[in-house]
Amino acid sequence: MRHRKSFKKLSRTREHRRALLRNLVTSLFIHERIETTVVKAKESRRLGERMITFAKRGDLAARRHVARFVHGDDVVKKLFETVAPWYADRNGGYTRIVRVGRRLGDAGETALLELVKSPELKERLRHEAEERIKAEKAAAKDTKSTGKAKKAAAPAEGAGTEAPGKKGRAEKKPKPPRAERGGKGPQGSKASTRARQKGRSGT
Repeated sequence: MRHRKSFKKLSRTREHRRALLRNLVTSLFIHERIETTVVKAKESRRLGERMITFAKRGDLAARRHVARFVHGDDVVKKLFETVAPWYADRNGGYTRIVRVGRRLGDAGETALLELVKSPELKERLRHEAEERIKAEKAAAKDTKSTGKAKKAAAPAEGAGTEAPGKKGRAEKKPKPPRAERGGKGPQGSKASTRARQKGRSGT
């Protein structure tokens, strides 16, 4: 008989089992759906629904209790401010387990553990997501148009002023042809070079 055995040991020590369940419950609140084995899903559901019940209370003691188990302040904030209001009129049954078959390798039976959402909630979340995407696209479009306007206005503002270095380069006169500088073509230059070398050698 299975008296006074309220949970599965999952073939792990107490510390390992607690760390595993903390990670699974935290991932459930982040992604709102996780895939794991059926036994782990049942254990995670037990603790996940308890965390949601604490979050529905909403007081400081409940927040501290949840923060001791769930990883990350942002996940705790999402649980209290986003997930808990979904189940304000619901007493239990916040999650569901859907069996999806057996995995390759050890043939362990796997399942999806997900948060239950009513059709009205799904429609509202979909509408909010669409509005958020539209707002992001509009903001990106405005930013792009503003950047183009700044680039177009920059040459007009700097047209009358030129940097001193650039101005000097523009007014620099080209070098005269080689014939005018001395020597007549390549033969003249060679002759002058030979003359200088001859003078240095002393012959």
